[in-house]
Amino acid sequence: MKLYYARGTSAVGIRVLLEEIAKPYDVTLLDLAVREQYQPAFSAINPKSKVPTLIRDDGSVLTEYGAIARWLARTNPEAELLPQDADSEARATELLDYVVGTVHMRGFSRMIVPMAFGPEAQHADIVATGRGMVSRGFAIIDASLAGKAYVAGRYSYADSALFYVGQWAERLLVSLPSNCKRHYEMMMERRAVKRVLAADRLK
Repeated sequence: MKLYYARGTSAVGIRVLLEEIAKPYDVTLLDLAVREQYQPAFSAINPKSKVPTLIRDDGSVLTEYGAIARWLARTNPEAELLPQDADSEARATELLDYVVGTVHMRGFSRMIVPMAFGPEAQHADIVATGRGMVSRGFAIIDASLAGKAYVAGRYSYADSALFYVGQWAERLLVSLPSNCKRHYEMMMERRAVKRVLAADRLK
């Protein structure tokens, strides 16, 4: 398998899952600062021009965080990334979709790329709106983590999504509520996470 990857993006969560399943994979690093994701070499592979993008062993391309995460979990049962019962799987999917669709796309996107949401004169308000969405999102997630170590009770593919927005919160000085902070600290101690972060530091 090959992962198209950019440091500091949501793709870090998929790379963590690849480390969890412990099968060989290659990484191709894209430089988003020079808009490499829009160059023909990559857009021919993924016309959406974004990471994560996974090329599977049969040469087929899989895109979108949730699709990649669930496929990795389902096709590697020995890694125990897929919740064991229907309700736990639904909760994992619920959390992952909320992280990607709301906390990331609606909240953090406004903070990171306010220019995509309005003219420069509005950027301060756009960032503030995004920060509010992110804080509210973490509060909702925090309540769902009460009494649980991980999103679905035990570790699953969904925890990788909460981890990557936890990284963004740390970088952008967004305070994590107690349960989210505990989850982030637990993730930072996982061997798979440590390997990914070490590899990023070496690049």
